[in-house]
Amino acid sequence: MKIGVDIRVLMDENYSGISQYTANLLAEIKKQNEASSNPDEYKLFYNYLHNLEKKFSVWQSPSFSIARTRWPNKIFNYLFEKTFARPLLDKVLGGVDVFWSPHFNFSSFSKSKNLKKIITVHDLSFLRYPEFFSRRKNLWHQALNVKKILKEADKIIAVSNNTKYDLIELLNIPADKIRVIYSGNNLIKREISESEKNELLGRFKLSGHFILYLGNIEPRKNIKGLIESYNNLRRKNPELVDLKLVLAGAKAWKNEAIFNIYNCSPYKNDINFLGYISKSDKEVLYSLASVFVYPSYYEGFGFPVLEAMAYGCPVICSNVSSLPEVVADAALTINPYNKEEIEEALRQILSDEKLRQIYIEKGYARGKLFTWEKTAKEYIEEFKK
Repeated sequence: MKIGVDIRVLMDENYSGISQYTANLLAEIKKQNEASSNPDEYKLFYNYLHNLEKKFSVWQSPSFSIARTRWPNKIFNYLFEKTFARPLLDKVLGGVDVFWSPHFNFSSFSKSKNLKKIITVHDLSFLRYPEFFSRRKNLWHQALNVKKILKEADKIIAVSNNTKYDLIELLNIPADKIRVIYSGNNLIKREISESEKNELLGRFKLSGHFILYLGNIEPRKNIKGLIESYNNLRRKNPELVDLKLVLAGAKAWKNEAIFNIYNCSPYKNDINFLGYISKSDKEVLYSLASVFVYPSYYEGFGFPVLEAMAYGCPVICSNVSSLPEVVADAALTINPYNKEEIEEALRQILSDEKLRQIYIEKGYARGKLFTWEKTAKEYIEEFKK
């Protein structure tokens, strides 16, 4: 069997949720395929004016090959909408039986009845909460015509039941066209030395104990509410004088209100924005944090909660969207719209060592249930149907 894969999401310089998902899943699919007595042929596609052969050399193998077109992306995307000049991705790859898109993107295919088109949907946040996105982002989603893309797909993979329900409710996708396949955990716990911890603390100028958030700096993540809850916690508990708030992640969009509340905070000097961080720095931060907080208004899955659990960091997260089905009873859940609940959850975890240990143990066990090995097996099963 010949399987085409759209790897345009892997062109990002810094990987975040969807690019990390694709890279981790594809690596495990490659591993299982190469271990098979009858391996399939995978053909990976990207479009870029410049050759990224060095970046993608990790995917080259006897059963994995890469095809590239060299159009400037704006022209390339424009052509997909023009019947007279459409690049047909299955033909660009020399003919495939299955084409898997790990995310929405401009695309077109031949009308072969033998071609099975599969697309993964991570979330529909842009439809559920368009106010959380910039005008440019919303225009991009409109231009993609997501409903048309999903209508043309033969199978849709949803990363959670929450995403499946959104597909049914918001886009009227038939339930039998959707399969839920949970993601794996991006991190497996490794031993971290004291010198590695001390180096990171020195580099980021961190001291004392800290609350950790990790993710993009954008309104959907409710960072403004987290800062306000931290301010109230500090004000009511003067003994927490050495408690810091660490916010790790790239600046995204519409974050003016976040930085306004930060600049007005009486504890501004104890709030640290670290920017985008590497995988190794992420692991060290999880191992050092007193608690990980993820008060997002909406998630399609929620990788960071599982990553924190893998490193024995107790988790506080929202009780909405996909997060309850991911964490089950292994995290202290809160209403993200209620700052008092966030504040009280922080106070409980920080002051009750017994409760803290309960969530550390439950979290560690929960995090181990989500593996890329299982995810890849289910994808391969779907490819072969």
